[in-house]
Amino acid sequence: MQSIHIATLIIIVANVLISMKALNDFSFFEKYKFNIAAIRRGEQIRMFSSAFLHADFVHLFFNMITLYFFADVVIDTLGVPRFLIIYVISLIVGNLLSFYFHKDEYHYSAVGASGAVMGVIYAAILIHPEGELLLFYALRIPAWMFGLGYLLFSIYGMKARLGNIGHDAHFGGAVAGYLLTLLFYPSVFDDKLIYVILLAVPIVILLVMYRTGKIY
Repeated sequence: MQSIHIATLIIIVANVLISMKALNDFSFFEKYKFNIAAIRRGEQIRMFSSAFLHADFVHLFFNMITLYFFADVVIDTLGVPRFLIIYVISLIVGNLLSFYFHKDEYHYSAVGASGAVMGVIYAAILIHPEGELLLFYALRIPAWMFGLGYLLFSIYGMKARLGNIGHDAHFGGAVAGYLLTLLFYPSVFDDKLIYVILLAVPIVILLVMYRTGKIY
């Protein structure tokens, strides 16, 4: 198992401690979860705090183990400050996109670090697009293919309101990670331009669908 950077460890510990507090304290969970009605009343702290809450231990585990495996790629290439910027901005952009699409659904609620984690995943994919990911412990696919496929799946999930998953927060976080990596690591335009273009395709598709009224 790979070593863990102190920055990643701090984020994981914060998520674990705050999530455990929330899972054992219903009022705390309700006070800090993402909720459209509460945010519209002025409780903007929920846009940030909700990313440190999780629905259950399985949700928490998968977000944190995913962060563990991808964080070092970003830290080793971009450094800790830029890794932290990607994590926090992806968190915020993911929740902003979710708020934008659900702003009239006063009952809508969500929790989880998925938007922030997706930002780190997409930063890592853009840094090493030709690397391989192991899916379901059996299937190896290029990182860029996973990134492209996941964003397309997120669009489908947003359109179909598929499952109890914040597809829009995932998409927003991934796009933030993608754009920030282009800003922090511009050499990708020289070395990996084809992957930059391929990973931009779902972003263009979502914009077109939104403009033409085919989503939300």
